[in-house]
Amino acid sequence: MDNFAGGGGASTGIEMALGRSVDIAINHDAEAVEMHKANHPQTQHYCEDVFQINPIRITNGRPVGIAWFSPDCKHFSKAKGGRPRSKKIRGLAWVMLRWAATVRPRVMVLENVEEFQTWGPLLPDGQPCAKRKGKTFFSFIFQLRELGYEVEWRELRACDYGAPTIRKRLFLIARCDGRKIAWAEPSHGSPISEGVRKKRLKPWRTAAECIDWTLPCPSIFERKKPLVEATLRRIARGLRRFVVEAENPFIIPSFLTECAGVKGGHFALVSAFLAKHYTDQGQRPGAEVTEPLSTITARDHHSLIAVNLIRHFGQSTGQKISQPVPTVVANGGGKTGVMATYIMKMKGDNMGHAADDPMHTITSGGMHFAEVRAFLIKYYGNEKEGVGLREPMHTVTAKDRLGLVVVRGENYFIADIGMRMLQPHELYAAQGFPENYIIAPIIKGRPLGKVAQVRMCGNSVCPPVAQAIVAANVPEMGVMAT
Repeated sequence: MDNFAGGGGASTGIEMALGRSVDIAINHDAEAVEMHKANHPQTQHYCEDVFQINPIRITNGRPVGIAWFSPDCKHFSKAKGGRPRSKKIRGLAWVMLRWAATVRPRVMVLENVEEFQTWGPLLPDGQPCAKRKGKTFFSFIFQLRELGYEVEWRELRACDYGAPTIRKRLFLIARCDGRKIAWAEPSHGSPISEGVRKKRLKPWRTAAECIDWTLPCPSIFERKKPLVEATLRRIARGLRRFVVEAENPFIIPSFLTECAGVKGGHFALVSAFLAKHYTDQGQRPGAEVTEPLSTITARDHHSLIAVNLIRHFGQSTGQKISQPVPTVVANGGGKTGVMATYIMKMKGDNMGHAADDPMHTITSGGMHFAEVRAFLIKYYGNEKEGVGLREPMHTVTAKDRLGLVVVRGENYFIADIGMRMLQPHELYAAQGFPENYIIAPIIKGRPLGKVAQVRMCGNSVCPPVAQAIVAANVPEMGVMAT
């Protein structure tokens, strides 16, 4: 059975391990239950409060081999910040003791954020009591052991078990059948680790595997409403780290031989944007922007730099400042353009990560991840006119201002920048869900909305981790075993 079943992450992992659906799924969220039904039609579903469920009644006398519990984690997570906690929500895990005392599952698994180990009493203002941190957690463990269960817990990362996300969660296993608790060994590891080098482990799967490269990535300069200052800062920092200064920027595979639609009309805007973010009036590279992009005009300092250096984006020597900016496109052979990309995090101070790293943790609060795509045009190094690449310009080098990118020994400049939010199906892929998982079931004649899809994705258990835990502890329940 799967308690707090949500959209079905743990159930999917259990099914992957055993070759059969879970028998019972419980959740109070009607939308989550509908998603679960669409993907696990053989399961008996209960859309109810977990404390209103009578375990003896719904199991109908059948023995329970494994019971999974993933209670709401928001009121333990550090992502909650300083906001008051709810004692009721923090107490949802107590339902596990009810199952242990009534139908006595042979194996029980609880999944939550690592801060669950700090579970303790709340102060009158709703904040955790620092002096009694962890007191309730160890009381919970003590009562499980009093009921005859052996209990162990560990923090596991999903990327170590084949999901392309670094999501780390606490897993607690309790069993009462006299067998030893089993922890599956990781199947994946860092590409530079000894285990991967010696082929004992597979390399971590990456965010690039999850991205739908067929989706367009619109230019940030063609938006009807300019991006806010904080987003521009994130883009600038990310481009500097993951594209400009990266030893090997991630080049989109499908665009290695073709780069269409690169418009020269953006060049002055793009170079001015990079100058603004990378070197603002002699400040250190990477200085934060002090005004939004929409305030930049052809008369200010940054655009002046851009038009002086527009020659770097063209085919040869460029042109005078007084002349119109030409349109430059990738040539017929596709030899002048490639596209580099990285994943930007829209929340907090974290700028994001490279596309060839696992995805960062997906939360239920919204779509906080975006793909940023840099359109790169090859630099033809004629320095007879204009400013040379290695020469100083207004006390700052041209490299700092424009963002030289070296790809496979060839010089490129950023000609345009695209950004789009990652879509739900990409986020579910990052969590490790199967490609055919139904994430937009029809509810009351309409597909489930994106907000609900993302909420359930962020709340979900990564199926590959659940698969590893279940396969290690109850292999006899699999269809092949029976």
